[in-house]
Amino acid sequence: MAEPPMSCDCFVSLPPGSRDDHVIFGKNSDRPRDEVQEVAYYPAASNPPDSMLECTFIQIPQVEQTHAVVLSKPAWMWGAEMGANDQGVCIGNEAVWTKEPVSPGEALLGMDLVRLGLERGDSARAALTVITDLLEQHGQGGQCREDPEPFSYHNTFLLVDRHEAWVLETAGRLWVAQKVSEGVKNISNQLTISTEISAEHPELRSVAQAQGWWDGQEEFNFSQTFSPENPPTRMELAKQRYKGGTALIQQHNGSMTAEVMMSILRDKPSGICMDSGGFCTTGSMVSVLPRDMNLPCIHFFTATPDPSRSIFKPFIFSDCPTRVLRVVSPQFGPDDPVRKQPRFRSRVDRRHDLYKAHQVALSNMESKPDEGLAVYDILRDLESQCLSEISAMLNGEIPGDELGDLFFDCVDTEIKFYQ
Repeated sequence: MAEPPMSCDCFVSLPPGSRDDHVIFGKNSDRPRDEVQEVAYYPAASNPPDSMLECTFIQIPQVEQTHAVVLSKPAWMWGAEMGANDQGVCIGNEAVWTKEPVSPGEALLGMDLVRLGLERGDSARAALTVITDLLEQHGQGGQCREDPEPFSYHNTFLLVDRHEAWVLETAGRLWVAQKVSEGVKNISNQLTISTEISAEHPELRSVAQAQGWWDGQEEFNFSQTFSPENPPTRMELAKQRYKGGTALIQQHNGSMTAEVMMSILRDKPSGICMDSGGFCTTGSMVSVLPRDMNLPCIHFFTATPDPSRSIFKPFIFSDCPTRVLRVVSPQFGPDDPVRKQPRFRSRVDRRHDLYKAHQVALSNMESKPDEGLAVYDILRDLESQCLSEISAMLNGEIPGDELGDLFFDCVDTEIKFYQ
């Protein structure tokens, strides 16, 4: 069986790469075509001492205090492909394979680690420490798609806050990290950190030397040392997409905005916007993190597949945000096929209201292209209007508290247009 071209792409732009004094984050989540991605908000919480937390497959000790988070997540799992917290931290992950074997048992998914980093980290560096500590304690592994056919991988992460970004690349419980302080950076499904290492697992080099992967004399190069000799097809294909993404983001180095990042995520010729066989871009996110701490961070989500045929809707953390249930999938409790043993022996309908409406709209666009394109043009105008309002807010022309329900309003309006 041919390997599926599963992949993702993460981008960041820090001043002077950004046009304004903002850090811009973006990610496309490329996953099985029929997988539903929901956008869910979870408020900050105080938890009882010694309580346990149920992640996708395993339980781990809970911390006493967690941050509020907004997540774009496959509806069947506890973790997330990407998201943000109320401290101005954004995280996205990527699948990778290394010389270290993938654990056959159930552990923390890379997506669980994304959510845990956001819930527990008040900066990009703090979130990185959360993830690496949890890797050491619990490891990474487990089924990464809603299917009984085994499919697992290691992970890389892009962690971003208002001041800096970190690339974290892992191989089992081992890891290496690189700090990014300015300019633009992208990651895809491959190891990218070579010799410019800012932090690492204390046993990283000794393990490499003991395995015969590094002689201990030459300069240590993580990507060369830990990349597999016969990488999966998806990693080889990702090299071209990584180069394409690098070219796109470098093209806008010095002029990056939220609109430009959205256009990059919508780019199909480069493969950044994936539509290949059984896989496609199932969710997208763009965040604007102003360096000015008096300004709020803005996080845009599609909550629907294919950003070239979806609109980005802005979410802003507030004291009492309106829950947007129409982008949250149904819950099945203990009867969920993910919870029952053996797992994944049946399927349930996880589509939320916006996903269903978007499916109908795409079908109509194929059967009645003129009408479908007209609706989509109206929705893109709505997106442009939202971007204008956000820009006015960041320039001090509109109070930020007036835009707290903008995500709810945009989702509601989008569904009405589809109907």
